[in-house]
Amino acid sequence: MNASTSGPPDAAPARRPGRLWRAAVSVASAAALVGGLAVPAAAAPLPGGLGPCLPGSCPTAYPAVGGGPFAGRDNNINVFVGGDYRVRAAAAGAEGRVVTLGRFDVNKSSGGSAYGVGVLGTGSRVPPADGTDFLTAGGPVTVAPGQRLEADGGVVRHAGPASGTILKRAVPDAAAAGPYTALRDELAAASRCYARGPDGRGRPATGTARNTGSETVFTGDGTSALQVFNVDFDLVGPGGGPQGIRFAGIPTAATVLVNLNGPARVVNTHSGGLTDDAPLNRMRERLLWNLPDARRADFHGTGQFQGSVLIGERAGEATVTVPGVNGRFLTTGSLTHTSAPTGGGGQAFHAYPFNGRLPECASGRQAGAVSLLKRDGATGKALPGARFQLWKDTNGTPGLQTGGTRPDTRSQGVCVTDARGLCRRTVEPGAYYWQEVQAPAGYAKASRDVFGPLTLAEAGAPQGPSATAVNTRPRDPRGTVRLVKKDARTKRPLAGAVFELWRETNGRAGLQVSGARPDQRTDSGCATDRLGRCAFAGQPLGAYYLRETAVPEGYLLPARHVFGPYRLTTANLKAGITVTVLNTPGEPPKGK
Repeated sequence: MNASTSGPPDAAPARRPGRLWRAAVSVASAAALVGGLAVPAAAAPLPGGLGPCLPGSCPTAYPAVGGGPFAGRDNNINVFVGGDYRVRAAAAGAEGRVVTLGRFDVNKSSGGSAYGVGVLGTGSRVPPADGTDFLTAGGPVTVAPGQRLEADGGVVRHAGPASGTILKRAVPDAAAAGPYTALRDELAAASRCYARGPDGRGRPATGTARNTGSETVFTGDGTSALQVFNVDFDLVGPGGGPQGIRFAGIPTAATVLVNLNGPARVVNTHSGGLTDDAPLNRMRERLLWNLPDARRADFHGTGQFQGSVLIGERAGEATVTVPGVNGRFLTTGSLTHTSAPTGGGGQAFHAYPFNGRLPECASGRQAGAVSLLKRDGATGKALPGARFQLWKDTNGTPGLQTGGTRPDTRSQGVCVTDARGLCRRTVEPGAYYWQEVQAPAGYAKASRDVFGPLTLAEAGAPQGPSATAVNTRPRDPRGTVRLVKKDARTKRPLAGAVFELWRETNGRAGLQVSGARPDQRTDSGCATDRLGRCAFAGQPLGAYYLRETAVPEGYLLPARHVFGPYRLTTANLKAGITVTVLNTPGEPPKGK
């Protein structure tokens, strides 16, 4: 089979790749055959752990675009922008996590006043977990007057100043973009490698791409696990109008890499819908559109654009006006999310993963990644700031050995979990252990601090082996306030007296049980047992009052029936506080 590309009907004939195609044949012949597919000798995910859904609650299968209940949660980045992120005209929002290293600017001219991030009413319905960062901005966040930025259930974390209406929670953080700055260079290098190979001479194609005017048809070789198409023309119809996109000869499980080469590229398509009955929709999680050199990249049309997008030119400007992008959108340049001048609104990025296996672009025998997710043991939320050391199992002894005469081998430097709670290292095949070096701030180090072995095979899966580690925040120290009720004359214990425990919380002397700022009642009440005892366990450090509300039969409620304050401190926490309260026998006056 001959691999070639052809532009629109009025374009000059494309030059055959010649020597590069012969190289592709030799590579394919050297590949292993698994399930009838030619599997490359090395395959890898996107850099930085981008692409797959990030556990915890990833759906087994992503639903079509719709507005049903949440199908799961995905804490990975769905939209990454290395420059500025601009919202214009009638664009509606970006489902999933959004990270921009520059400014985030909302200044719409139509289509309603809101732009949503994280959760949208319509999409895959797989948003990030509640309480996580829905938007991270390395620069200012600016929302025009009368408009609003919505991150319902999540956080807008920003390094620069924030202005305008942000719902519901904005957190200033000068280091907000720090964990993600390296991704820009990693994505740029990967984009070039996908298009030109590790030697920079060109990525061999496995199929042809032909623009017939009404559609661009991509025809694969029918066998390769990685289908590569090199395109040097725009995906537009006559006069620049919309056209269809169609793939043929693509094995069911194959990854599809389309390199849109050149300094400027335009895609204008009506293909892709809201349902998943079309073959193009069913390819989206294994389809990557790669633009390594485009200083201008435009995505227009009326279709739901299927697949993930990678733009490697850091000076690039991407403009998106299609109604929906169903996949990751990763650009090292800037992005304008807007609507077509002819009208129509509601443009949105929908959160769908990329699970394909791409060409290996790392040096040496590095074949994939091992990762670790750090979670709060009680809430399941991601924990940034934990420090881990990765070790390679090299001594043949089960378990991790960090000392002695034959320790295992330390692999690279200490990894600090990012805002996703993620540590990730790209390494050569082998078995690895993660060792926790330091817990996140405010957490106790787990008793189990070694995780593994994690085995990375020669051809790693898109996500690679992963472990999950949890930390638990230490509980505040707690103690017990006890009382003993006795007869004032005989000192015998009295049953049936009722007491309340109040904590001093308003900073005013004495107990206040009513008014605008009362103290805090800590319990529903306690009646003394036959030994005259009551106990209020599990109380935090602080000052407390005991308030007597009922006395045993035949006894008088004393005029002074509030006792305290008693202070529970670290010094008496273990023993707690014990208070003895006396009652005097006697009948209450008549009428009382």
